[in-house]
Amino acid sequence: QVQLVESGGGLVQAGGSLRLSCAASRRLFSINAMGWYRQAPGKQRELVAAITSGSSVNYADSVKGRFTISTDNAKNTVYLQMSSLKPEDTAVYYCNAVLIVPRTVNYWGQGTQVTVSS
Repeated sequence: QVQLVESGGGLVQAGGSLRLSCAASRRLFSINAMGWYRQAPGKQRELVAAITSGSSVNYADSVKGRFTISTDNAKNTVYLQMSSLKPEDTAVYYCNAVLIVPRTVNYWGQGTQVTVSS
């Protein structure tokens, strides 16, 4: 199992930056992939960025060039650095961990609100 604790959300003006953190309860190398998803009111949850244990990275087209996912293995923490924020980035952001044991199991954090004002 994996417990995930997110932090770093808040209110920011358009064009600003925020960094989200997700602390995992186990070593990152033991997790197959970690990522950030977001869900805006009335919309489905969508992938924002993901990183595998082999360091492959994937971004949603809408955030490419503005968001960066990274890891700190010593702290078992995954970060999402968000820059040039837009009002359409407003959503609850969720940290996700994927374990393949061998079936695929998804774990989720509690979510953190990001609000971008225009």
